[in-house]
Amino acid sequence: MLFFVIACLVPSCIISAITTAIVRRKSFAWGLVDQPNSRKVHESPTPLGGGIGIWLGVVGTIACAQLSAWFIHDRPELVAKLPEIIRPHLDGVLYRSGQLWAILACATVLAAMGLIDDRKNISWLPRLIIQILVVGILVFGVGVQSTVFVPLPLVSQLLTMLWMLVLINSFNFLDNMDGLSSGIALIAAILFATVMLMGERWLVGGALLVLAGSISGFLFFHNWPPARIFMGDCGSYFLGVMLSSMTVLGTYFDYGDQSSRHVILAPFCILAIPLYDFCSVMIIRILQRRSPFHPDKSHFSHRLTDLGLSRPKAVLTIHLATLTTGLGGLLLYYVSGWVGAALVCGLIACVLAIIAILETTALRTTAIRDSQS
Repeated sequence: MLFFVIACLVPSCIISAITTAIVRRKSFAWGLVDQPNSRKVHESPTPLGGGIGIWLGVVGTIACAQLSAWFIHDRPELVAKLPEIIRPHLDGVLYRSGQLWAILACATVLAAMGLIDDRKNISWLPRLIIQILVVGILVFGVGVQSTVFVPLPLVSQLLTMLWMLVLINSFNFLDNMDGLSSGIALIAAILFATVMLMGERWLVGGALLVLAGSISGFLFFHNWPPARIFMGDCGSYFLGVMLSSMTVLGTYFDYGDQSSRHVILAPFCILAIPLYDFCSVMIIRILQRRSPFHPDKSHFSHRLTDLGLSRPKAVLTIHLATLTTGLGGLLLYYVSGWVGAALVCGLIACVLAIIAILETTALRTTAIRDSQS
């Protein structure tokens, strides 16, 4: 197990860190620069394109793993040297790898769109249309879908599309402070990978570990404050597609055990913070009669800084809140039935209620300060 984890984490981390360093040096020449303005918190032009490093860290590592698996598969003497716990799953991993590459292809399309947006600022409507098309391909063409216990396949497919679209845009919305969106994605990837490896689902678990390693290469070497490069829409879209797809592709309950159905709530718990931020921001913008897709400072992170927290401490607070709800998601696998699940969900609800109180206080503080100025 330890060898598998290291083999997934280390190469992707190294590839991501090196690629991001190269992009950072070339970003100004390539026109990938994020200029400060009234709705952004950084105060000087900052390189964009860190998402390229995250993308290459994932794609490069999985490509090497795919080639290695093909090479080993036809050589029994090499198969015998694999860890005993992984050896029986080699055929299954190769069989399902086509679906993984289809997901990577779709994620690459959105990452490329995000890279163009980083450079030229695409309107929200074309971006949303492309997102819907890509997610539709994933659900109806690639087979990335969940039953959600609904007997009508079309309903479950549409709900899966909604889930993926919300997550893709959640991580995009959260990319508003140094290390915020990428840190949340790292926490989520590690927690989901833990769930998958506990159930011996090596393909999805391995892909999530590779994603975690790639995020680490970008985050710890380049984006933990002060940020030397932003991942931009390229990175946030790629992370959104990968995490939303992996949460659907992973089987979160035992179909033969009716008492385990409650663990389908695990993704909602682990991703409670980005989902809350997305929904609350959309509601605030609609109530204020503004476009739901127009960037502003209505996010949880901005409310924390309005209360007096520094930006690094605001980001750390949100990371700890994400880890808290995520551990609640893991706890679902150790409780039996819906009563235990209800207690876990109650814990998550209390965390979100605390966040809502903090946000409400920050809104009032900001309103008072504006009225006095």
